[in-house]
Amino acid sequence: MIKYWKVFVFGLVLASGIVYAAEIGEKAADFSLLNLSQKKVNLSDYQGKVIILDFWAPECPPCRREIPDFVELQKEWGDKGVQIIGITCSRMRLKAIISFAGKYKMNYPVLLCDEATYRKYGPIPGIPTTFVIDQEGKIYKKYIGYKTKGVFENDIKKLIGG
Repeated sequence: MIKYWKVFVFGLVLASGIVYAAEIGEKAADFSLLNLSQKKVNLSDYQGKVIILDFWAPECPPCRREIPDFVELQKEWGDKGVQIIGITCSRMRLKAIISFAGKYKMNYPVLLCDEATYRKYGPIPGIPTTFVIDQEGKIYKKYIGYKTKGVFENDIKKLIGG
């Protein structure tokens, strides 16, 4: 049986087309997305920080597995110049996403994806897809699929030391 989230992601990939590919070493595309309080958040708001930008959905089991690690990373590294940002690709209602974020104690911005942002960072062949962005705003790494906390912590240490 095909899982709902796989069908959803495949549909997003088809609908988005292959217009732009975010590549390692390139400047990360700025965006302006709504957070769960319906306020605009820009990537550029976090200029000068190491950013872990995660495309995910609550319906995605590997995404749910990564979230506690991102919560820990935000606690451990947030005051040292690291910012986790989650961009949800879910079609769930806002109220359900807010409930999910509360249940998982997500202590970092959760933003609602739009087609333009999805295209800028695509093609995204599956979720989670996570970008590590350096302090200069360049894409340092791109990961497709679940990765452990240690993978991201190693990247953080290489970029900011520690």
